[in-house]
Amino acid sequence: MEFQVYDFAIVPIIVALVQLAKQIGLSAKYQPVFSLVLGIATGIFYVAPGDPKQAILVGIVMGLAASGLWSGAKNTLQK
Repeated sequence: MEFQVYDFAIVPIIVALVQLAKQIGLSAKYQPVFSLVLGIATGIFYVAPGDPKQAILVGIVMGLAASGLWSGAKNTLQK
């Protein structure tokens, strides 16, 4: 399977879903874990459904990127 760059457009969607979960009541302690789970699930079911190794690797990268994007944006906007 070829890896497509547009698959990383999913990262902001993961950030949005984590934000939604936070508003519903997800503890700040579990937000990075939730981001990672969403990334891996997306990798397995969308990015590379036929290649588990690639799916998990790409999913981890997307989850960590979403977690870092959220953390960076939060730290930038905080006074």
